[in-house]
Amino acid sequence: MPTYVRDDATDLRVIDRWDDGVGWLVAPEEDAQRASHAVLGDDGGIWLFDPLDAPGVDDLVADLGEVAGVAVLSNYHARDAGAIARRHDVAVHLPASMTRVEERVDAPIERFSGTLADSGFRVRTRAPLPGWRESVAYRPSDGTLYAPDVLGTAPPYRVGDERLGVYLFRRPAPPRESFEGLDVARILVGHGTGVFERPDEALEDALAGARERFPRALLENGASQLRALTGAVRE
Repeated sequence: MPTYVRDDATDLRVIDRWDDGVGWLVAPEEDAQRASHAVLGDDGGIWLFDPLDAPGVDDLVADLGEVAGVAVLSNYHARDAGAIARRHDVAVHLPASMTRVEERVDAPIERFSGTLADSGFRVRTRAPLPGWRESVAYRPSDGTLYAPDVLGTAPPYRVGDERLGVYLFRRPAPPRESFEGLDVARILVGHGTGVFERPDEALEDALAGARERFPRALLENGASQLRALTGAVRE
């Protein structure tokens, strides 16, 4: 399978549907399984996280309500944020220290710290590796957790019977600080389908076993993760 499919999307596949949100893939055949999400905010508006565009996206989102804003939480996830934000006449919201995205987004930019506007989502921003900056978003009111890159369920992330995997090059030093003290009810990821069944157990297993399973992950997923990294840097 190709790591990324860059052609204009012609369809979408719905994933991660729950009462207050929905996720979708625009290229289910790609190895990286880039996922996008629309979530009803505490403010009553819909927040789009790291979205990719495709025919049918607007109709899918309209079933939840009116778009309040677009949020990009990884500096490698500019994706189609600008085009979607312009179409809905909203801003692209970036964490205060987020790099790289602004120059790739042709839409109004709003910076934020701590909490994403009135959505109820709080963010923790880290720079785990040179050139990589990512914010993990969590909403205490319903336990929704979104991790753009550091966690995933796409094939390059997981080994063995893992339901959730840590990004290969973070396995030697698992990012526990990003998830400390969180009571999760669902985990949404930027690559793959979300985890809705016993997400707390899946998260603990991913973090606790990341280092031990690193050699196997390197052997099985090293080449695919390098291809994904190279493709992301070129975007």
